[in-house]
Amino acid sequence: SKSLKERKEALNRLFKYMKRDVKATMEVMNGKPVMFRLLDPPLNEFIPDDTVKQKELAAKLGTSLAEVKKREELLHESNPMMGHRGVRLGVTYPEITEMQVRAILEAAGELIKARKKPVPEIMIPVTCDVNELYEQKKIIDMVYKEVITKLKLKKIGYSLGTMIEIPRACLVADKMAHVAEFFSFGTNDLTQMGFGFSRDDIGGFLGEYLDKKILTDDPFRTLDQDGIGQLIETGISKGRSKNRNLKVGICGEHGGDPASIDFCNRAGMDYVSCSPFRLPVARLAAAQSEITLQLKGK
Repeated sequence: SKSLKERKEALNRLFKYMKRDVKATMEVMNGKPVMFRLLDPPLNEFIPDDTVKQKELAAKLGTSLAEVKKREELLHESNPMMGHRGVRLGVTYPEITEMQVRAILEAAGELIKARKKPVPEIMIPVTCDVNELYEQKKIIDMVYKEVITKLKLKKIGYSLGTMIEIPRACLVADKMAHVAEFFSFGTNDLTQMGFGFSRDDIGGFLGEYLDKKILTDDPFRTLDQDGIGQLIETGISKGRSKNRNLKVGICGEHGGDPASIDFCNRAGMDYVSCSPFRLPVARLAAAQSEITLQLKGK
C-alpha cells in the first residue's frame, strides 16, 4: 500500500478472515489457552520474486506489473531476518497491530456471549526492549476498551506476552516482565543470532564442524545448552525475579528434541511447543525428564 488509507482498506478486508479463523480455533479449544503470535515475517515475503507470479498478483490487485516490481524493490531488505518484521511492523504501522488484536478480542467476546470459554494469549514477536511492549500495549488497551463497549461486556480475559528470540531480550528480561505475562523463547532465531549462523546456509559448513568435533550437534536440532542455554536461563531468572508467576516455554523445533526438552524442564519452563508430528516424542521425553528429576530429588 502507498498510504494509510490503502493499508486500512486492505486490513479491513483481511479482518473478517482472521476473526473467523481465530474464533473457530478458540471455539474448538474451549477452555484451553490459544497463543496468537502477531504478524512476524517481513513484508517483502508477501510479494513473489517470480515474474509469472508477480503478473498474477498484479492482475488480482488491479495494478500493473511495473507497480508490483516497484513495491518489491521498496520492500527489499539485505537481511530481512533482522529487518522490518515482528514488533517493528506494529511500531511503524500501528494499524496492523490494531487489526489483529481487534480480530482476537472480538472473536473472544462473541464466544463469551455464546457461553463458551475462550482463553486468548497475545504474543508480540521479535522484541528487544520493554518500550516496544509498552508501545504495543497502548494499542491493545485502546482496542480492548472499544471491543468491550461494542459487545457490551464487562471484561474479556486475555494475557499478553512476548517471544524472546533476540539475545538482548534475554539480558533485559527483568524489564520485559514488567509488561509481559509470559515468555516464549523462539529458539530458532535465538540460535541464529547467538551463533551468528544462518539456518538457511549452515549446510555449507555444518558437516565439517560435526566431523571435526567443533560442534557435537546441529544447534538447530538440539539446543546448545552451553551458550544459548545460558541466555535462556538468564532470561527465565531475570523474568521471574520481577514476576514470579511468569509463564515460560519455547517455540521452535527444539521443542520436539528429547535432549532439548530435558534442558527446558530442568530450566523451569512450563511447556514446550513443537510440530504436531513430533508431539508423541515430546510428551514421552517430557515425562522421562520429570521422572528423572523427581528420582534425583529423592
